[in-house]
Amino acid sequence: MSSIVLAVVFAIAFGAAAITIYMGRGWVANTEAETTQETEPETLDWMNPVDSSILLKEDALSSIDFLDRLLARFNGIAILKAQIAEADLRWSVGRLFLAMLLGGAATWSILGRMYWIPQVFSMAISAAVAAGPYFVILRRRKKKLLLFEEQFPDALDTLARALRAGNALAGAMQILSRETKAPVGSELRKAVDERNLGISWEQALGNLAKRIPIQEVAMFSAAVHLQSRTGGKLHEVLAKLAENMRESSALKGEIRAVAAHGKMTGAILTVMPIVISALMMMVNPNQMALLFTDPFGKTLLIAAACCLVAAHFVIRKLTDIKI
Repeated sequence: MSSIVLAVVFAIAFGAAAITIYMGRGWVANTEAETTQETEPETLDWMNPVDSSILLKEDALSSIDFLDRLLARFNGIAILKAQIAEADLRWSVGRLFLAMLLGGAATWSILGRMYWIPQVFSMAISAAVAAGPYFVILRRRKKKLLLFEEQFPDALDTLARALRAGNALAGAMQILSRETKAPVGSELRKAVDERNLGISWEQALGNLAKRIPIQEVAMFSAAVHLQSRTGGKLHEVLAKLAENMRESSALKGEIRAVAAHGKMTGAILTVMPIVISALMMMVNPNQMALLFTDPFGKTLLIAAACCLVAAHFVIRKLTDIKI
């Protein structure tokens, strides 16, 4: 019982400290922004200086030296760091690692005292809780990429009209980056800022394609690169690319609508045994208790859970239609 209390107190203290630090950083940032607005004269949007905070990034994996050296030894850390950046989160890899470690350890310490729960279930639940922050990153990354893919055709149309009106690529990109909403506007602003710092358009747009791993962004970067070498009507290429993106987006929407029924069916079939087990525990707990106390019952529970998880992923794989 003492270990449970200790784990709960540790989790509450850690959460309170994290919230305090987060709120303190927000207050300091707001204070600095207000001070900057009071000391600097108001200027037009296109005359504002480059925001260096967008480009100057911290390469350290963690603020703790030992943890930074430890994480640097793993090969997949670069992929994880890129996924965090693609999700627009200011987390470091070390912070993510500590959050996963804390969640898994606290869950294991609490479930380990509940002897009626099989250890395999405790390990599985602890692993799921530990992987929770990573799943949050993947979800935010997917949401951002879908939103970017939805906004990008309109941005390309605007850019094509600006080029057709006689604007240079640099001026059209700068106007587009300030007028377009996030995430397209923020990502284009990074490319414009890199160009203002002396990087070529080919390299700046190549970095944009790395930050946004979408095929259309890579095609946009390739089109600009080809136009700078051979010339041609870039606005026509961008207009055609925007049209193709809209058709592809409409097709993907139809496929998602068709696959939604299968995904919903899989979710219901996954949740239904758990709901039925909970109802049976309420109706006849003595009979259900045999599954948790008898060794053969524990084996059946483990087998049922494995089959349930495997069936869920099989259904998800069958309904995941890619074009």
